[in-house]
Amino acid sequence: LITRSALPGNPGWPEALLVIVTTLATLVSLARILAGQNVLLAAAIIGLLGGIAHGMGAKTAFPFGPFVFSEAAGLQFFNVLAWPMPLIWIIAILNARGVAKLILRPWRKLKSYAFWLIGVTATLVVLFDLALEPYAAYVNRYWLWLPTKFPFTWYGAPIVNFFGWVLTALLILAFTTPSLSKKPARTNKNRLDYHPLVVWLLALALFATCAFQNQLWPAAGLCVLTGVATAIFAVRGARW
Repeated sequence: LITRSALPGNPGWPEALLVIVTTLATLVSLARILAGQNVLLAAAIIGLLGGIAHGMGAKTAFPFGPFVFSEAAGLQFFNVLAWPMPLIWIIAILNARGVAKLILRPWRKLKSYAFWLIGVTATLVVLFDLALEPYAAYVNRYWLWLPTKFPFTWYGAPIVNFFGWVLTALLILAFTTPSLSKKPARTNKNRLDYHPLVVWLLALALFATCAFQNQLWPAAGLCVLTGVATAIFAVRGARW
């Protein structure tokens, strides 16, 4: 992004490699804390439900609003769903949940902790999408938003899109929380895991770099403020 130089090979392969490697890194990191079968089960549920939601959205405009995937997004399953979307959901959900656990660590013994964890995770997932949309849809045009009756959009994405992300995230978390809440068998259950925070901040740095280059100042400001705020709250919570 910084050098604007064309890399050898087919266009788009660095972004594709980034999505795949980030997904694998997220799963391997989580497998150091939870049993491998639990991690794989959670990833399968996230990818399946997230993929179904976006496939249905591209076909029916529900629950995200009217959009279509472009050829820039790569191979499409059943000519409807771009292949990176299930992986993007895995990255967003698992790393947002990891950051939420750091933020909420001082309150982990409260009876309502599980509900707070789901709520903060869903909020972070929506912030992730707010940062992602200018990069993926507005600049790189991996998907194209169609006109709606909504008076306000975020770089083409209608407001209903973010409500759709909230609902989908809550649905996914309802099904994956049991497998992600198992107590670790081989490691200290109080062990701090900063890996999700690192992935989260690097993703925001990527989106912010693209926004600054294209003079998308509101998007750049959102990425910077979100990154600074989550880093402060996560580190503060982890050291409590």
